[in-house]
Amino acid sequence: MLRVILITVLVLGVAGTAFWGYQEHQEKNAILINAENNYQRAFHELTYQVDLVHDKIGSTLAMNSRKSLSPALADIWRLTSQAHSDVGQLPLTLLPFNKTEEFLSNIGDFSYRVAVRDLDKNPLTDKEYKSLENLYEQSADIQNQLRKVQHLVMENNLRWMDVELALASGNEQADNTIIDGFKTVEKNVSGYDEANFGSTTFVNTEKKDRNFQKIKGEEISKDEAVSILRKYSGISEKIDAKVTKSGKGSDYKFYSVTVEKGKTHASMDVTQKGGYPIWYINNREVQKAKISLNKAAEKATAFLKDNDFSNLELFESAQYDNIGIFTYVTVLDGVRIYPDSVKIKVALDNGQIVGFAAEEYLKNNHDREIAEPSITQEQAKETTNPNLKVMEERQSVIVNDLNEEVLCYEFLGMLGKDTFRIFINANTGEEEKVEKLRKAEPIYEEVV
Repeated sequence: MLRVILITVLVLGVAGTAFWGYQEHQEKNAILINAENNYQRAFHELTYQVDLVHDKIGSTLAMNSRKSLSPALADIWRLTSQAHSDVGQLPLTLLPFNKTEEFLSNIGDFSYRVAVRDLDKNPLTDKEYKSLENLYEQSADIQNQLRKVQHLVMENNLRWMDVELALASGNEQADNTIIDGFKTVEKNVSGYDEANFGSTTFVNTEKKDRNFQKIKGEEISKDEAVSILRKYSGISEKIDAKVTKSGKGSDYKFYSVTVEKGKTHASMDVTQKGGYPIWYINNREVQKAKISLNKAAEKATAFLKDNDFSNLELFESAQYDNIGIFTYVTVLDGVRIYPDSVKIKVALDNGQIVGFAAEEYLKNNHDREIAEPSITQEQAKETTNPNLKVMEERQSVIVNDLNEEVLCYEFLGMLGKDTFRIFINANTGEEEKVEKLRKAEPIYEEVV
């Protein structure tokens, strides 16, 4: 009898294990099928979007009126954004495809910048028209190559999961059609001359100055970089510091410095030229707040003065738990320069600076001459919503949607119960930007 029971238990155990294994296999297959379907969808949509981009560019070449041209160019910008999204969903992280993505960005940037300007007053130039012709030809090359890859994928039932495995393992087989096809696309795009873009309108919407070229000063040593961190953190020279130099592929030269003392871990990136801190973090446990946000702001302001940051004015402050966060902007002759911004974190237990970020300031700060506006403040105010109750007004410099610095009249006002900051171009009278100011986050209690 005992033998029968043991055999029964064993059979049930084997059957249960087999069933569990079968379920696991089925679930794994379902995940793989879902991933493959997503990859196939993204690839075919990418091919379709590139088709549409090519056709739309061809259509713009035949247009002459602003009424038709602006919407068409805006549509090209939308399509290139969707193509970018599709590329991001493909398993190409280990396969260089940056030139093709950059090419799509250039098409999108060109289309957007031309679409938003007044083409009646400032129509397409000969260079810009030539640029469109070049883009039309080059997008045709990408279209044809992607279509070839698509044909082979469908004809041979190729799987994107195989591409992902090949790239992850480094085993890029010579007959891997998809990988070879995308490499060909990338190679063709790399051969396009940037001069073909032809016009100054082709400016990438990323920051023009990524290398801190505007900063001044002599090269500093590793020891000097360590001294700067010690000054910020207050950690004595008895504690050893670690210093590493930026690699060859970095956009700019800097030192990364770290020092630890007990539970305190302080880190900083500092430029080799001039010794300017890019960012600084003091990771320590901040105790219960003992000083006010106003007192912390005074500490932050004094810190900036002690470290030779001049002409900065407190613009924004907020409190998160036991830390105060403050944003400062440059002020020249009463004009706020928003691109030149610095952020500071202050511990509210003892007023210590525990965070500092000056990347935007270092990239953008330079000697400026603020030109006289073409319109008056009253003329600019008339262009705002008549229901806006203006509480503050001033001049400021912002970076607009085209990544250009523009002089504006800034109006801070109430519309209903909400507060808005509105920027009106001081030369054209056009509305450059509208921001709704955030209120304090409400606390949502769990509803029982």
